[in-house]
Amino acid sequence: MGLLIGLIAGVFGGLVGLGGGVIMIPLMVGVRKLSQHRAHGTSLVALVFTGLAGTATYFMKGSVDVTAAALLAVTAIFTARAGARFAHALPEWKLKRSFGGFLSFVSILLLVKPYLPGLVLSSAAWYKAAVLMVTGIFTGFLSGMMGVGGGTIMVPSMVLLAGMGQHVSQGTSLLAMVPAGSVGAYTHGKLGNVQSDLLAGLIAGIIVGTYLGSTLAHQLPDAALRFVFAAVLIWTGGRYLRAKAPEKND
Repeated sequence: MGLLIGLIAGVFGGLVGLGGGVIMIPLMVGVRKLSQHRAHGTSLVALVFTGLAGTATYFMKGSVDVTAAALLAVTAIFTARAGARFAHALPEWKLKRSFGGFLSFVSILLLVKPYLPGLVLSSAAWYKAAVLMVTGIFTGFLSGMMGVGGGTIMVPSMVLLAGMGQHVSQGTSLLAMVPAGSVGAYTHGKLGNVQSDLLAGLIAGIIVGTYLGSTLAHQLPDAALRFVFAAVLIWTGGRYLRAKAPEKND
């Protein structure tokens, strides 16, 4: 079951350039019946390993900025732990609603991203460093809380605010998520939020699926892909947003 979930998540993620967490987590909750907390922790552990594999691929093509990744990670490693602990402290229904809101945000960003103008305010090195470190603060917390790699935030920030190329931004985000995701994954593990028997299948499936999805993406219209994937995320996010609070006993 883990292999199948990882494969599906990898294919969909590879099609539109997103990490597999946004697909893995709903599948682990809906099909494998994991708790929301355990699905987030398990997803994050798997994504650390796929981040390593993805980084190697981008690095061989010269599409990784190691310095930029270090600046992202230096702040993200601190907030990732806080994000994981915050998620653990939330009641399940609140975590589900938070995840639903995140999915809705990602779907909107996916649709409008091609039309967003560049917002680079300075070419100075200190400006780029500041953008990356501030991005790391938000991305680390989001990654630890939501069980995702954080590329949905890192890549647009690097492209739109720091003026980096799309491919380099994607490769750099993969490298940055390894240390940051590791801290969040370790924290989730200590809190008991990792389903270890699923990991081998998830990791293998998402690596193969991402390769297949990325290959297929070059043969399909980009606009149609983004629209269909956004629609799936909106539908899934809507279901999570309707998570009900437990009824109070009189």
